[in-house]
Amino acid sequence: MQLTVAVSGLNNIDSPGPGIPVIRGLRESKEFDVKIIGLAYENLEPGIYMHNLVDKTYQIPYPSSGMDALLDRIAYIHAQEKLDVLIPNFDAELFPYIKSEELLKEMGIKMFLPTLDQFEERHKSNLPEFGKKYGVNIPPSKPISTISEIDRLYPEFEFPLLVKGKFYDAYIAHSPSEAKNYFTKISFKWGLPIIIQQFVKGTEVNVVALGDGNGKTIAAVPMRKQYITDKGKAWSGITLGDESMLKLTNEIIAATKWRGGMELEMIKTIDNQLFIIEINPRLPAWVYLAVGAGQNIPEALVKLALGKDVEPYENYEIGKMFIRYSYDLICDLKEFEKLSTTGEL
Repeated sequence: MQLTVAVSGLNNIDSPGPGIPVIRGLRESKEFDVKIIGLAYENLEPGIYMHNLVDKTYQIPYPSSGMDALLDRIAYIHAQEKLDVLIPNFDAELFPYIKSEELLKEMGIKMFLPTLDQFEERHKSNLPEFGKKYGVNIPPSKPISTISEIDRLYPEFEFPLLVKGKFYDAYIAHSPSEAKNYFTKISFKWGLPIIIQQFVKGTEVNVVALGDGNGKTIAAVPMRKQYITDKGKAWSGITLGDESMLKLTNEIIAATKWRGGMELEMIKTIDNQLFIIEINPRLPAWVYLAVGAGQNIPEALVKLALGKDVEPYENYEIGKMFIRYSYDLICDLKEFEKLSTTGEL
């Protein structure tokens, strides 16, 4: 079956987007012959120039430009390419796409995204309420909007603690002065509020999963971070045979009736308690590990978007590892100039 699929998140750098791993999964599909349309925000996103993976790229406006500007651009791209499925891969762009899902569907572009309620209730600032509602462990956390609030965190919070942006970035602060530095750094980049979360000592573990929107888990693969960069990103990881992580994932998807891809970021303590520190409402940048372990989640996501029945994956290979690496991609200046002037490549 031939499909044209638009994918964002082509910034395959030290803090990579999920776009290239998603595309790699689609390229390995046994059911679909895909034409990949890249959606880029910046003209130096490496995926733009990976012509073996991305057939054509269009620049699109940032979500901050407004929903109308984004929809006009998508309508133009659709007129040129006849898109079948669109997979947005950034937290910051999900809100306008969720709001526009029915409108895009009328145009013939299908997506499979969380509902607006699902998207909102798992926000970092809403996680404590999420934990109470669904009975899961969440470290104490609260949103703050002024730097002076850091001096009033004790005794509710103790150092070390995590300082997080509302979309991305998280740093461990060991003192009020460190917390204030991170507050300034993150707020300048991502805006307010800033999330303060109590640090929990343990092992960082994650699950990539896919829910069918009716409470069924279609896919779920847990992993442990083997190497973590200074930005907190997993540069290496290994699949785990951890039944407690899978059980918690299944319970959350069943209770929330989660629709679409998700990533659960957890801490596993020395006494084997699991604390959820983030719920990301899309596939993570390490999703290709799940493909390599036997669960092609990007392919299953496209099937769900097309309204197909998808049988849940039952197995995956334990002990599969991923290791990221740097690679010098040699490009032609003419391609850069063409994208910069026309917005297409």
